[in-house]
Amino acid sequence: MNERRRELLDRDLEEAAADLLRHHARLRSLDVRVRFDGGVAHVDGRVDSQAELAVVREQLGRLAGVLAVWDRVSVGDAGPRVADLGCGDVKQHPDNLGFDKSPGPSVDVVIDLRDGVPLADASVDQVFTVHVLEHLPDFLPLLQECHRILRPGGVLHVLAPWWRHVNAVADPTHLRLIDPQTFKHLCRPDRVSRCWYPLMVSRDEATVFADLVPVKPPQRPADERRLARFFD
Repeated sequence: MNERRRELLDRDLEEAAADLLRHHARLRSLDVRVRFDGGVAHVDGRVDSQAELAVVREQLGRLAGVLAVWDRVSVGDAGPRVADLGCGDVKQHPDNLGFDKSPGPSVDVVIDLRDGVPLADASVDQVFTVHVLEHLPDFLPLLQECHRILRPGGVLHVLAPWWRHVNAVADPTHLRLIDPQTFKHLCRPDRVSRCWYPLMVSRDEATVFADLVPVKPPQRPADERRLARFFD
């Protein structure tokens, strides 16, 4: 998709999101704003509860053309605590806690992610793994760590090259191929001990996106209808 068309689609999505926030009965009183970049909704503002934030995420994710929902919304007076794993030189937000194996200006903690994440259980609201999973020979232990450190209702944001795009194989440090269907196994409670609830799993012509919530009370596992929304 050329840059001009993507820009036009983002502006169209912003108009659709503004209409949704203005007219949806559960959203119109909330102090949130949305902009789009490459089909990803970036949300900021403030809500009174995690339940209100969950409604914002769900309803935005229902708009056609939305690839992911990334929010930085305060709940009450508390801003989100966010871990940015494998952040490299640029964190997704300056206030995120950056982890990487090499020191750098954006890195707060130097750590090999294969050894785990040095954070307490249920201590963060969001985790970003942007162009990380494809570099690990086995990314399942890292996903288990993300499940452990996320609070109930928290979100893991995954971004990775789609396996059929040249970017997936052009980098010799890419060790794993990833597709939206990769996450189906992780979202079934009969397949894994720490399963995930899919908020969004999608792709464009080059990239796979996944927004996943750890299944821990009060979150319930996805039912067959929910799984059918994203997976074959």
